Amino acid sequence: MVDERDGDTGAARREPQRTVDCEDALAWLEARPVLEGSSAIASLPDWSEFPTLSLADWKAWFIRAAALILARVPPEGVAIFYQTDVKEEGTWVDKGYLVSRAAEEVGVDLLWHKVVCRRPPGTVTFGRPAYSHMLCFSRGVRVDMGKSTPDVLPEAGEVTWTRGMGVEACLIACRFILEHTRTRTVVDPFCGHGTVLAVANALGLDAVGVELSRKRARKARNLRAELREGTLVLSGAFGTGAPAEEGESL
Repeated sequence: MVDERDGDTGAARREPQRTVDCEDALAWLEARPVLEGSSAIASLPDWSEFPTLSLADWKAWFIRAAALILARVPPEGVAIFYQTDVKEEGTWVDKGYLVSRAAEEVGVDLLWHKVVCRRPPGTVTFGRPAYSHMLCFSRGVRVDMGKSTPDVLPEAGEVTWTRGMGVEACLIACRFILEHTRTRTVVDPFCGHGTVLAVANALGLDAVGVELSRKRARKARNLRAELREGTLVLSGAFGTGAPAEEGESL
């Protein structure tokens, strides 16, 4: 193993930490005050994961969950949401709007809104659109427009399951936190297989995940991301080329 040392002090660099709690995300957030020193990256569950809720009830749950995440992020941190809209009952459910509505309710400003292509432009899709939203909010952080990055991303990158956030999208989110905030811990309250956590650790950030499923929480503890020939590659739980878990596709 290479002994990486701080260039100024000569001390060995601290290994990034990761904690994954197997709990309900909202209960976990409600039990805690502001997450000092942390930023959040989240992808909230779809209506399809709540069979007992009506669409209206799920929308109310979604707004409440997003507002709670935003309320727990300190002014020096950011909250980044990665969400894919759905088409339900002949209507379009705009999750970007739902997150923005939650942000207005808690008084948090939008810093940027990116579109992440899930399919090539011009592709016809049915259950879900060909793109995802990635939105970043903060109370205190402001963006230097001279350091802007692309608003439309050609692809999300490798995923471990169909509900997961792609590696490239995770990399953009984590790099923004690293370069534009003083926070050095990434919290993902719906961490799934843990791609956000793995990418955060690969960049030297500590990571905290919350996942209700014990099986997915175990994967989130084990997933790793490493740089190979200039590309960030996943390994461990479900790395490159691994199939999605049965019953975990939309």
